[in-house]
Amino acid sequence: MFFASDNWAGAHPNIAAGLSANAGGFSTAYGDGALDQAVYQRFSEIFEREVAVFFVATGTAANSLALTAYNKPGGISFAHRESHVIEDECGAPVYFSGGSRLHEIDGALGKIDPHNLERTIGRFAPEIVHWGRPMAVSITQSTEVGTIYGLDEIETIAAIAKRYSVPLHMDGARFANALVALDTSPAEMTWKRGVDILSFGGTKNGCWCAEAIVLFDLDRARELAFLRKRAAQLFSKSRFVAAQFEAYFKDGLWLDTARHANAMAARLAAAIEDSATAKLAWLPQANEVFAVIKKAEAEKLQAAGAAFYDWHKPHGFDGHISEDELLYRFVTSFATTADEVDRFGQLIA
Repeated sequence: MFFASDNWAGAHPNIAAGLSANAGGFSTAYGDGALDQAVYQRFSEIFEREVAVFFVATGTAANSLALTAYNKPGGISFAHRESHVIEDECGAPVYFSGGSRLHEIDGALGKIDPHNLERTIGRFAPEIVHWGRPMAVSITQSTEVGTIYGLDEIETIAAIAKRYSVPLHMDGARFANALVALDTSPAEMTWKRGVDILSFGGTKNGCWCAEAIVLFDLDRARELAFLRKRAAQLFSKSRFVAAQFEAYFKDGLWLDTARHANAMAARLAAAIEDSATAKLAWLPQANEVFAVIKKAEAEKLQAAGAAFYDWHKPHGFDGHISEDELLYRFVTSFATTADEVDRFGQLIA
């Protein structure tokens, strides 16, 4: 019963097969091979326009380089106070950019409140050299607490970013999970709503190690190529990342794996709702479920083989947590089975 993280899941068999199929022979290195080029074109087809694609190893690299692409002296990127770029990147966006800053924005359950963004970003007048100046806005889709920005919410935040002449970045580590939950298209969830640059994640959704920066602002592509190389993120044998994405996209596999993960989260949430020993903190929207459980009960569940973690109380959560309880996070993946969920449901029934 592995609910600790979708990073715990292995690779989907089709993606492993894709790697094996491309393991032999020779191919032009550094992203210039035929398979690389075909995958770049596939990204453009998926997003319904020409995009520039840069393979990287990790989501940390994708987020950090995406923000660095718009770096400027005194630059400030604005993100939710509990976003991955602020809480879980060990300062990498600051390091990669050579000293830009990250500024926290409040908002309930992982999502930036547009009013707070407008009020905060407006404080940094670009003509006042002492304060620094706005550089980018970053949103996470789906968020760190499993919530999702609706299309209108993305558009509203993009409009604020545009008023201050800064780009909108989307951290899409769980991009596919949000996409299928909204039942929309990649284009509608990104550039059609004002997103300029995307961290496109595949690792959490069945890939072995496949992340990409998708750039809708093609004028930035040449600069980003140099930034990626300087950051040691240019793979020589990049066909092995391309092979993963080729299999990931084939016959809609990436959407099927995301739908499965989301469905398992909904099944898990239903089991928790039916439980006398646990309660849902809020309704899941993608593949992360949060529950309030007594500490002693959680320890029993973990001793019985259930893997999950306690989590900090997010901003905007107004539910009650007593002294003998904690908030816990459960994450489902393409590899989660209904049997695992049902066995866990029996334990907490």
